[in-house]
Amino acid sequence: MLDELKNRLGEEIERLTHELQVVLPEAIKKAVEHGDLRENSEYKAALERQQFIQARLNHLTMRAGELSKIDLSQIPADRVGFGSRVTVTDMRTREQEVFTLAFGDFIDKDNLDSGQISMASPLGQQLMGKKKGDKVSIQLPRGERKLHVKEVVTLPQMLDKAETA
Repeated sequence: MLDELKNRLGEEIERLTHELQVVLPEAIKKAVEHGDLRENSEYKAALERQQFIQARLNHLTMRAGELSKIDLSQIPADRVGFGSRVTVTDMRTREQEVFTLAFGDFIDKDNLDSGQISMASPLGQQLMGKKKGDKVSIQLPRGERKLHVKEVVTLPQMLDKAETA
């Protein structure tokens, strides 16, 4: 999971860097050739896109630095943490759900039904550090939701299984 995130991050950084260094300068040059820059919407749009890409690249570079600092040996093997797959049962409805904790930036937006939740979300924050058998309570606008942690598969456990397979 960590390598996948690093690869996705690297690909986006590479794509945005290419746009910033190649595509946008060409668009700006073409817009400048049209004359008066005060009333040139193509020029303004290109500059706005350039500012957006620079801000996004700064953010992604910071995230890449954070990812490179993650020490898998420091992620607990028996508690919910980054990358953990957690099975919970709603104590009221008895429905089971499975969540995978991830950084919000890296949740697969093309597959919102994947069960990924941000570690920064209220549910993610409540699940962090929990063990099998623990209970969590989340206050929602429609009332309190109580969950029972049925199973925890941590990132170190997943990596151990992958290495032995």
